[in-house]
Amino acid sequence: MTSTQSERHPTPDEIPGQKLPYPASQEDMTPAPDSDLSNYKAAGKLTGKVAIITGGDSGIGRAVAIAYAMEGANVAILYNVNDKDADKTKSMVEERGGQCLPIKMDVRKPEECEAAVTKTIDKFGQLNILVNNAAFQMVQKDLADLTIKQFRETIETNVFGYFHMFKAALPHLKEGDVIINTGSIVGKMGKGMLVDYATSKGAIHALTKSLAQNLADQKIRVNAVVPGPVWTPNIPATMPIEKVDQYDTDNAMGRAGQPEELAPAYVFLAAEDSSFMTGALVDVTGGQLSS
Repeated sequence: MTSTQSERHPTPDEIPGQKLPYPASQEDMTPAPDSDLSNYKAAGKLTGKVAIITGGDSGIGRAVAIAYAMEGANVAILYNVNDKDADKTKSMVEERGGQCLPIKMDVRKPEECEAAVTKTIDKFGQLNILVNNAAFQMVQKDLADLTIKQFRETIETNVFGYFHMFKAALPHLKEGDVIINTGSIVGKMGKGMLVDYATSKGAIHALTKSLAQNLADQKIRVNAVVPGPVWTPNIPATMPIEKVDQYDTDNAMGRAGQPEELAPAYVFLAAEDSSFMTGALVDVTGGQLSS
């Protein structure tokens, strides 16, 4: 590989201000997020495994789906709106030798979570990895604009959605299987313009630790990846244009992460390599600290 770091992972000056309708499609972003795992070297760590990834159509979820396929897993990607993004993820997974089952559904509805798990089992015969990644966020700088409706949607998607998926998946998980949640650095440090989102992510961190303790006797591990700023469709869709412009310089590395830089953490937590880890919050933040 002869390309430079800035060519592989855009620096803030390469990310212009932009505003996209929510929910945004990854293909409309400038530049497009790096999520194709072109620099990833697989080692067969998940051969024969089956994973469900919520929010798997784009952003971090897409990168995780591709990484899992490269490691030998088959994946079901759960998504809510963007058929085109889901179709693209499916084709990228299949290009790398994996099978991909896209399921359009709403994680806020427990019956749809149960149906998605059933479809996955019917298709692949088993379930070994649950990645809870779907999320809703919307910036409100003025607390007067943070409505009860938005607060409820955030908590129902980001917390209840994880709970519904866990409840649906648990009867099919066995010793050695794993649950991986997507937290956020703002769940540790707070964020004034993301009060509801930061609250939900703090709850996810506590949920991760609590489930890990509860499921330890069953030898089902539960961990969370804690991203810092990452260039995903939620950024131009939910943040003011001035915040998107030159996104993001708030960490030690002075740039936003790309989805493909998060995916290896999800591989590690799904693989036997992390067999002595449960209840962990794994920061992938570019050096952005919570305190």
